[in-house]
Amino acid sequence: MKMEKIRLGRTELMVTKTAFGALPIQRISKEAAAKLVRRAYESGINYFDTANSYTDSEEKLSAALMDVREQVIISTKSGAADKKTAMAHIENSIRHLGYIDLFQFHNPAKLPDINDPDGAFAAAIEMKERDYIRHIGITNHRHHVAKEAIASGNFETLQFPFCHLATEVDLEVVELCKKADMGFIAMKGLSGGLLTNAEACYAFMQQYENVVPIWGIQREEELDQWLDITKRNVTMTPELQAVIDHDRRELAGAFCRGCGYCLPCPAGIEINNSARMDMLLRRSPYQPYLSDEWYEKMHRIENCLHCDSCKSRCPYHLDTPALLQYMLKDYEEFYAQHKGK
Repeated sequence: MKMEKIRLGRTELMVTKTAFGALPIQRISKEAAAKLVRRAYESGINYFDTANSYTDSEEKLSAALMDVREQVIISTKSGAADKKTAMAHIENSIRHLGYIDLFQFHNPAKLPDINDPDGAFAAAIEMKERDYIRHIGITNHRHHVAKEAIASGNFETLQFPFCHLATEVDLEVVELCKKADMGFIAMKGLSGGLLTNAEACYAFMQQYENVVPIWGIQREEELDQWLDITKRNVTMTPELQAVIDHDRRELAGAFCRGCGYCLPCPAGIEINNSARMDMLLRRSPYQPYLSDEWYEKMHRIENCLHCDSCKSRCPYHLDTPALLQYMLKDYEEFYAQHKGK
C-alpha cells in the first residue's frame, strides 16, 4: 500500500502519517513482534517509534528491520539527565538499531541544558557529530516544558499527547510547532485506551497537516485496523464528529491518561489503571476488572501512605490520592451491582 508521507518539520525526514508505536511489542514474543513489525513495513509504514526504556522493543525492531534499515525511520528515547548515562543509553540503542534517525529526550521535568558539558545534551551532540544520531527531539507531557522546548530552537521535533480530547492549550502547542517548523509527533492518540473509535481518532488527526500520530500496536488485528483506516483515508463526518463530541462531554476535565509517570508507588498501587477505573469499567468490557486479582489491586488504595509522591510527579497536576479514593468507592459500588452477572 502506498501511504501518505509528510515532512517531519525541519528534520526533512519523510514519514508515513500512520506510524508504528513500538512500546506494546515488549509484551509479546520476539518472533511475534518481528512478524508484526515486518508486516507493518511491508504494508507501507516507514516510521517506528521506540525507547531505551521499553525493555526489548529496540531489539525486536532490529530483528524485523535491519536488512531494510535505510528504508525506515526509527526514533528512540532516553530519560537520562547526565552525559554518562545518556551516552550508555545511546550506545545501547545503536547496537540494536545501527544508528538513530531521531533521538528524543524522554519527558524531562525541565529542558536539558545544551551548554552543560556533563549533561545529557552533550552526549546527544557528540553522537550527532559522529553521525550516529541524525536529529534531536524531545518528548513531554507538560505544556510549559513543551512551549519552552519550541521557543529554545534546540529541538527539531516534539512528541506530545494529542487526541480528540485536546484542549485549547494542546492546539496552541501544535500551532507553535507548525510556526517553528518543528515536527509534531502525537502520542496517546487513543488517550491510553479510553478512546475506542479508531476512525474518529484517525479523522481528528487528519485535520492537522503537521501532526504525525504514532499508534501503539501489539496485535495483528490492531495493525489490520490502522491499515484499513489508512487505506480508506477516513476523514471527518458528522457521525464521527458526534462520537468526538460525546467523548469530550464524558471525558473532559481531570481524568487520568494512564501515562504512568506517577509510578512507582511505595504502597504498590497500580495507579495508572486504578486512577481511571471508572472509565475502564464503562468504556471497555468490564468483566476482567471484576476478577479477584483486580479486586485486590483496587483495595491496595486503602494502604495509600499519602506521601503525595504520585501527585508531585503527575504532569497533569491531578490530585491523585483523592482521585484514587473516589475510584475505589466507585469500584466497590460497581462491583456490588455487577459481580456475578
